[in-house]
Amino acid sequence: MTHPPTDFNRRRLLAAATTLGVAPWLLSACAQTAGAPGAAPVAKTGPSTSARRRLGPLDVYPIGLGVQWHPGQGPQAVTDLYASRTTRQGGIALIQRAADLGVNFFDTAEVYGPFMSEELLGEALQGSRRDRAVISTKFGFDVDLVTGQRRGSTNSRPEHIRQVVEAQLRRLRTDRIDLLYQHRVDPNVPIEDVVGAIKGLIRQGKVLHYGLSEPGLQTVRRAHREHPVAVIQNEYSMLWRGPEAQVLPLCEELGIGFVPWSPLGMGFLAGTVNAASRFERQDFRASVPRFAPDALPANMALADLVKTWAARKNVTPAQLSLAWLSAQKPWIVPIPGTTNVAHLEENIAAASVSFGSAELKELNAAVATIPIRGERLPPAVLAATGVEAPPKR
Repeated sequence: MTHPPTDFNRRRLLAAATTLGVAPWLLSACAQTAGAPGAAPVAKTGPSTSARRRLGPLDVYPIGLGVQWHPGQGPQAVTDLYASRTTRQGGIALIQRAADLGVNFFDTAEVYGPFMSEELLGEALQGSRRDRAVISTKFGFDVDLVTGQRRGSTNSRPEHIRQVVEAQLRRLRTDRIDLLYQHRVDPNVPIEDVVGAIKGLIRQGKVLHYGLSEPGLQTVRRAHREHPVAVIQNEYSMLWRGPEAQVLPLCEELGIGFVPWSPLGMGFLAGTVNAASRFERQDFRASVPRFAPDALPANMALADLVKTWAARKNVTPAQLSLAWLSAQKPWIVPIPGTTNVAHLEENIAAASVSFGSAELKELNAAVATIPIRGERLPPAVLAATGVEAPPKR
């Protein structure tokens, strides 16, 4: 997606900016960030490598980086879920820039590409950067390990998990995966069997911790009984507050960290969308009901609220939105994605934005008064969320 002319003012404020610039089955989306017309200056406090946050058993920078890219047009072309473009070398340079600024939590998956995102992350972090990084990746779809072809829906059979992890280790150029997620619950495989396979990989030192993405609540409890779940990854933002009802309380009860995907509401909360926005066919948002022409005008009330609060805090809408997530719980770490170094630096600086208790209460109450029209995902994609694994027989 190209940036509107009104984005120029914000990019001018980011003097060091360098522009580097999917299909619905790429289920875990992290929005790229961009500014809104008249956006406030970015937070002036730079990132600090001493800033850390506990994410379950992990010690990470308060803002992570989502790496969710797939091949574009041309041998070196890379695009993301929202039709934003870069090159392979541009993507590698962006990851390295994040690492050099103190970001140490990187999120990707086998199906992002497929394989491309893991390959680029592995190349970017090889050497000394790898030892400072926490790499999370995901398994769980039925992907041909040679061709990358999707052969069906999910596949969490234990033998397949082991084969996938061996391939992931090669692509990531590492001897261990710090955090391995089941990307979506497999309705045909008991979670006890899935965790059993992961426990074997943990004993071998090939996996250090594991998590679940968009799981059913009882599946989380069953998995946790087999081996402690480190992290849950679900969609969560001011645009979608669903996890607050049951998922976040469960994480708090069990001591599980939480990673919000799409922390900027697929760009909506960063000011990249207006009531008249229409999306290219290859842009994931073209199939998302809350971005439909009949829903967007009503939903802009939330975007306006975010802009108002960003101006009040003297930060950008993207920074305000990321800081809001971090303020909800001390064990939440968002993973915004981008193909643009200026936006990366803007996101990272959100770690320096804080709220007073009264201020946060006021903002939460204001957000709660705004109803959002339209489902958060297309029907077929939404059906894969909150799935409970079959019972162990």
